[in-house]
Amino acid sequence: MDYNRIVSIWKEAGLPYRPEGRDSREEMARQMQRFPDLFIGAFEGSELAGLCIGTDDGRKEWINRLAVHPKHRRVGIGTLLLREMERILKKRGLNVISALIEDRNISSLAFLERCGYKIHRIIVYVSKRESERV
Repeated sequence: MDYNRIVSIWKEAGLPYRPEGRDSREEMARQMQRFPDLFIGAFEGSELAGLCIGTDDGRKEWINRLAVHPKHRRVGIGTLLLREMERILKKRGLNVISALIEDRNISSLAFLERCGYKIHRIIVYVSKRESERV
């Protein structure tokens, strides 16, 4: 997948984007090289309609980015991408697939809950960063 197309989908979908950190062109290229099977896209002709990026930290697998372009929503693309990523991740042999969702992203929380994911409201995400841009 092309980096510019990925970023465009994120922006159209309203996902947070950190071009100076984990979402930089260089970092994405590194991730694609390390886990090429964990970058999947859904296309309408040659147009990228949606994408899902997964990662494996050795203990559990992660749905890192699942995004569908707004004009392609509500036709099952998100569900197809999620189910395919789950299939790929399960082959790695770990027993937990997780995702981090901002609490204000009600539609994504509802979607994942409909797909069988449990919301854990007792977990608080913390991070230590060199700057807010990374």
